Amino acid sequence: MKDEDNKKKILFLGYDEHETCLHDFLKNNNCEVEHTNLKEIDTKTYDLVISFGYRYIIPKSQILSHPPIINLHISYLPFNKGSHPNFWSHYEGTPSGITIHLIDEGIDTGPYLFQKKIEFDTSKTTFRESYNILINEIENLFMKNFDEIINLKFKTFFSNERGTYHSFSDLPKKINWDKIIDDQIKILKQE
Repeated sequence: MKDEDNKKKILFLGYDEHETCLHDFLKNNNCEVEHTNLKEIDTKTYDLVISFGYRYIIPKSQILSHPPIINLHISYLPFNKGSHPNFWSHYEGTPSGITIHLIDEGIDTGPYLFQKKIEFDTSKTTFRESYNILINEIENLFMKNFDEIINLKFKTFFSNERGTYHSFSDLPKKINWDKIIDDQIKILKQE
């Protein structure tokens, strides 16, 4: 049997090959990767769908059909579901981290596959730096657990904590992403 016959077919939603190293990683690990940022998708012909930086809500019809859809989310769920999780973890003092989870009909509410807390020194780190660290950490978490993910051999779990959610419109308008987090939050809370 040829190597081509064993290739896993992946639909990658969101970040392209210039925004994440995961496209090359998947290709180097015997996967055929198709990428899209389009709102309309059809998942039926794939072995796995990966959402990372995808801006659309996936329709129920796609979620309920084969294959599973996993999401790479830069928050320590159930905290900071939705938009701009890195900002909200610092602004509200909730845990920072990363979570790989299955997508269900809610927003960032599906069962977790892998998760890691990440600590920051917010007196020395900017929002942009913390965001880049979280991106790097979630890519590493995915690569570390790739065999379990690609072969669908993971165990799922949930948190008992209530968590938080924010939409895009909740974000304050005047954020300097390159300013030290503590300094920027102090300014935002005075406005």
